[in-house]
Amino acid sequence: MKINIMLSYLRNCKFRHNIITRTYCTEILREQPKEFVTSTIGDINFIDFHSTWKNDEEEALRKQVLEHMRVIPDFISEAEENSLLAEVEPQLKRMRYEFDHWDNAIQGYRETERGSWSEANSSTLARVRAAAFPPGAALLPHVHVLDLAAAGHIRPHVDAVRFCGDTIAGLCLLSTAVMRLTHEERPHIAFDALLQRRCLYIMSGAARYSFKHAVLGNEDSTWCGRRVQRLRRVAVICREAPPAHAA
Repeated sequence: MKINIMLSYLRNCKFRHNIITRTYCTEILREQPKEFVTSTIGDINFIDFHSTWKNDEEEALRKQVLEHMRVIPDFISEAEENSLLAEVEPQLKRMRYEFDHWDNAIQGYRETERGSWSEANSSTLARVRAAAFPPGAALLPHVHVLDLAAAGHIRPHVDAVRFCGDTIAGLCLLSTAVMRLTHEERPHIAFDALLQRRCLYIMSGAARYSFKHAVLGNEDSTWCGRRVQRLRRVAVICREAPPAHAA
């Protein structure tokens, strides 16, 4: 309880007065057990709210975002990343990059799904599921693999509810990327998530349904005013099954 109160206080200080720096917040989080950071909030230093937010009017939504958009840096090791890539690369290399998506959401991509993995990779994905989904959640049986070319990008969209449920969790392989989330009804409300290479990102709730999300192209990728080079990126994504009434 004391930890939650302290984190809430730090967030409010950061948002309202800018007297708590990102570095200090990071140090506070590092003092907490890894399991706490993983299972509750991820690392708030990888979420950057645009200056167009109104602190008082939109504070409740801001708090929801921090609960529902989590980024956990260095979730997997380099060896685990290489193992996942070794399993998916042979199939991806037989495919061409596409520039016509069925709903015009993605440019420059290859994608596939896998229902079975090596023992080592199955163990890695089990850790993803344990960190991202509540116990007993019904998950889609196949893992989605999305290969985005260095020249590709993902346009703002909300994933269709008939294809996946509340929670979406993805491992970011090969390259860091910037994900921009923009409120569907109030486009001045937006924030960026820095998805570093080998991180796990988890979207649910307000971040999943109220915001369109995009992965910025290389020419547009910036984080807190600094250029971020975006190379080819492979996302390995686990998704909750859609509710029966959404079919």
